[in-house]
Amino acid sequence: MTDAPPANEMRWRLEPNDARITERLKSWQSANVPDRLWRGDPTLWPAAPPAEVGQRLGWLQLPTSMRDRLPEISAFAEEIRSEGFQHVVVLGMGGSSLAPDVLAAIFGRRAGYPALLVLDSTHPVAIAELAGRLDPARTLFLVSSKSGTTVEPLDFHRYFWEVVRATGADPGRRFAAITDPGTPLEALAKSQGFRHVFLANPDEGGRYSALTEFGMVPAAVSGIDVGALLDEADALARSCGPSVPAPEDPALRLGAVLGEMAALGRDKLTILAAHDVAAFPSWVEQLVAESTGKIGRGIVPVVDEPLSVPGKYGADRLFVEIQTAEDADPALREFTDQLAEAGHPVARLELATSRSLGPEFLRWELAVASSAMILGIDPFDQPDVEFAKELARKEMAHPTGAAPGAEPPGVTARDLPALSRAVTGWLSSARPKDYVAIQAYLPPSTETWGALAGMRADLLHRTGAATTCGYGPRFLHSTGQLHKGGPNTGLFLQIVDSPQPDLEVPGLGYTFGQLIRAQALGDHHALLQKGRRVLRVDLEREVPGGLRRLGEAIRG
Repeated sequence: MTDAPPANEMRWRLEPNDARITERLKSWQSANVPDRLWRGDPTLWPAAPPAEVGQRLGWLQLPTSMRDRLPEISAFAEEIRSEGFQHVVVLGMGGSSLAPDVLAAIFGRRAGYPALLVLDSTHPVAIAELAGRLDPARTLFLVSSKSGTTVEPLDFHRYFWEVVRATGADPGRRFAAITDPGTPLEALAKSQGFRHVFLANPDEGGRYSALTEFGMVPAAVSGIDVGALLDEADALARSCGPSVPAPEDPALRLGAVLGEMAALGRDKLTILAAHDVAAFPSWVEQLVAESTGKIGRGIVPVVDEPLSVPGKYGADRLFVEIQTAEDADPALREFTDQLAEAGHPVARLELATSRSLGPEFLRWELAVASSAMILGIDPFDQPDVEFAKELARKEMAHPTGAAPGAEPPGVTARDLPALSRAVTGWLSSARPKDYVAIQAYLPPSTETWGALAGMRADLLHRTGAATTCGYGPRFLHSTGQLHKGGPNTGLFLQIVDSPQPDLEVPGLGYTFGQLIRAQALGDHHALLQKGRRVLRVDLEREVPGGLRRLGEAIRG
């Protein structure tokens, strides 16, 4: 253990709600919540089955328990480095991919180590683009799935296994797996001779797994000092331990703020991050949305939203500013000062450096789990994620990936007058404190993200509602639970295209284009069955032009 690293700090401007937060923390102290939390007392979450809670709290001990696993991880990382691999690609979804994605974005590439990439899109254009960047013989593929049954990483594995085999190289030496013990993925990896299989603790839930093998193996292989991440997390754990009074516990304070503000109607958690930590909120987004969005309740995380003016935001917002001490953004600080002066509650998180993420993984996990005590929900399940998956599987039961006539009503982007009428009618259902969610089943690109950001700015200006945006199917494993299980306050804009060229999933009789279409259809049906307000727009084969026309329709 090294000397304690510099601590990240959180400050608050919550007037006039400070007293409510103080009372919540006092009540938690009177109820002995700090000690009960670290002992894994299931009665803290009455909505959760006690036996399941006991199987979902292993992440509390990760800053110390993961140390026993570091020799295996470090030896593997050195093996990959010494063999001259150029890239490491995580084939995953949700909790298996988001932490590696954040770490890769913030830490960047370290000289002498392979670059870390993440594939979490089933869009054939995205898959082909990634494949075109790789030398398959010098790439390590990490197939990452906690359940070992997640369709996306398993289909990615089939595709890239054949890509490697076509080069004449031994595929097994270029694949490793991260999964729980006894899963189908473990059996597959052993039968195909993967070079390594990492088995995680099944008591550590997917979205609480950043500090497990799911986050630490990709990090180590790309040259990140995972021991330092654990040291920092351990320092945070000691400041939040069972003997620390609740009013002095930084994670419980954040949890109290999240829960109490949501209870007051400020359930749009809007995170404003400086450029050097801009990737981190996407991990928080999944943790918050999938943990809290159920039984008609939830906190809506709003990340990457273009800035507006303080007076444009509704009274349903809680703002969190994230900066670093080493590279502060004065303009962002000035903006959140204006928000606070306008009466919005503001929390400020200052990281010692942009790489001080270890304590933040643990802080937010503790905070979200404790906010669920206030909301009266089970923070460890995700029933509506499974619901959408089942509907997608039904769509895939047909040879074309969709049953005849199963395409839901919507509008194409070709006809601007019809598109404008559809957008106006959809937005006319907006109510105070609603939010607008853009669901883009499109290949990720800088240009597409810029177009979607412009739509978000226009939607906020036109409706005053908070806006969110995610690529499909990635968001299905993140905000998808909130969309269907949380409060019915969302307006959903589903954007699809007709993927060209398409790619076969080897040996399964369908294509990735059919898969992503079925995933969009399944989620659309799930939203409608939950009584959500949905507009589906098909860009067909013209993504840039279709996005331009959709943007025009939104501007009105």
